[in-house]
Amino acid sequence: MNMAYYWYEAARWMTHPARLAADVTKHSLGNPANPLSYSPYARSMAAACEMFERVTRRYAKPAFGLTETSVDGASVPVSERVVWERPFCRVVTFDRGFVRGPTEPQPKLLIVAPMSGHYATLLRGTVEAMLPDHQVFITDWTDARMVPVAAGRFDLDTYIDYLQDIFRDLGPDLHVMAVCQPAVPVFAAVALLEAQNSSAVPVSMTLMGGPVDTRRSPTAVNCLAQERGTKWFERNCITTVPVGYPGAWRSVYPGFFQLSGFMAMNLDRHVNAHAEMFDHLVTGDGDSAEKHRDFYDEYLAVMDLTAEFYLQTVKTVFVDHALPKGEMMHRGVRVDPAAIRRCAILAVEGENDDISGVGQTLAALELTPNLPGERKAYHLQQGVGHYGVFNGSRYRKVIAPRIAGFIREMAAQPAARVVTLREAG
Repeated sequence: MNMAYYWYEAARWMTHPARLAADVTKHSLGNPANPLSYSPYARSMAAACEMFERVTRRYAKPAFGLTETSVDGASVPVSERVVWERPFCRVVTFDRGFVRGPTEPQPKLLIVAPMSGHYATLLRGTVEAMLPDHQVFITDWTDARMVPVAAGRFDLDTYIDYLQDIFRDLGPDLHVMAVCQPAVPVFAAVALLEAQNSSAVPVSMTLMGGPVDTRRSPTAVNCLAQERGTKWFERNCITTVPVGYPGAWRSVYPGFFQLSGFMAMNLDRHVNAHAEMFDHLVTGDGDSAEKHRDFYDEYLAVMDLTAEFYLQTVKTVFVDHALPKGEMMHRGVRVDPAAIRRCAILAVEGENDDISGVGQTLAALELTPNLPGERKAYHLQQGVGHYGVFNGSRYRKVIAPRIAGFIREMAAQPAARVVTLREAG
């Protein structure tokens, strides 16, 4: 049995006293009432203590923290509400407290957050940019270590089942945005519903930096999966949740493994960022230090994935390339991309994406020959990497308005209903 999780927990508990001592020392040396706090030595010591405490801390799930937005130029309060819930996921909507309603009906937008190690709060900026003009919902996936074994398994098939149920409950007239990892299951869920001629088919789906066909412009992540194969990941990346958590004994891919991989891809950048953080603390540059804290409080907060979901995703998406080959199966039924005839598709990619290379998301448009050309669109954002596809200044100024425009256009031009052979007969 892989003991990595147990060693990780042991190390965390062993450093707990030192972490507490560092935190106390930092507050003591940083207290303005302490005359020593103004000396260079005290500032350096306080900075070192904070860096040690942050590096050894386990970060909790952050809050969305969205309290207001602007609708038709008026500031309105925002509150969260859970509208759908299952053991491994809940759907949160952001209610806006209108004094008066918007001048035009606003589309319903479901943002499907990635289930790839980080919490849905990583998409805070994604949600914030869409709030003024949409009724926004988001999938808030549950940390697998917090789900008891009695709640059952959760694999890629279950993920697709969840999506179809959410589409039914939030529809009709629903628009879907899949950020990164969910591009494949969202596409599959839509294709399966289209094949059934279901009324739950979304009006549109926006796929952002998603690994639809990882044979195109393969990145380091794609190549690693292809070279190692599923068995290697099963042997080296799967462990069980230790006693002390609700999900004890559940087989998982731990979040700290995923985080290690993310950080290793850009290790120099993270080392330099922490060195700069130390300098900001010593020189008293509070604004820059706070920006660092905000980013890494989010980035270092990770969740575990169920082993079955992780391994099935690696095999289906990254090793077998089942969807673009037309071989993807869901509970014994083949996922047929050609069945998509109504749901409009916008593919969004970043020029410098090192997770999902250019062309991988674009493939979704080429896999749907029966979807009319006027219901397909593509946007390649210059100068952004993976994170910039769904967050940051270019997302807010260029990508989000492009998505909003596509949603409005597709909502105004609904696709004709497909009539099945049985109905025709």
